[in-house]
Amino acid sequence: MSPLTHLLGSWVIAVHTTKTPRDCRLVTLAGILPDLDGLGLIGDLCSRGFGLRPTQFYAHYHHYLLHGALGAALIAIALTLFAESRWRVLILALLVTHIHFLCDFLGSRGPSPEDLWPIFYLGPFDKDPMWIWKGQWRLDAWPLRVVTVALFCWSLQLAISRKFSVVGTFNARVDAVFISVLQKWREDILCSISRWGKLK
Repeated sequence: MSPLTHLLGSWVIAVHTTKTPRDCRLVTLAGILPDLDGLGLIGDLCSRGFGLRPTQFYAHYHHYLLHGALGAALIAIALTLFAESRWRVLILALLVTHIHFLCDFLGSRGPSPEDLWPIFYLGPFDKDPMWIWKGQWRLDAWPLRVVTVALFCWSLQLAISRKFSVVGTFNARVDAVFISVLQKWREDILCSISRWGKLK
């Protein structure tokens, strides 16, 4: 799945299971940090862009370094160091990273039916077991788009009611501005509906 889908899904889980904004941010991060092993794509693009010898960092390391037991443990332990409710964050971070793996197992195929992305659960130490599903959805398949839109709408609804949003995972000040804009839009929409009802 796309990093945006992972981010929204992790935030929705974090909002419902944590008690403080800090722990909410940490659990949300646990849902996207496994994709750090895909940053080799930047090196691959730079090597091509500068006419250097082509590299294959993305192909070799994505879904191999952090998409398994070691990655889940490292991410959970690192985030727990900053948590207020350490045991809760540890368990939730492990859960959310494994949900990330499951989502990637279901829907991260490339354009061709053969372009499957397996999960190497014992990577980077061993390529066995290699979990692969031949029915894996394309990364841009309609079910994944529906899931992303549903999570986006759910996160907006939660943001209005909770007065903080997924944006706060990265910047609290920008989140405050985002929430004020959302609340204004909500008021404007409700006023428009009310006026339209009176005219009718």
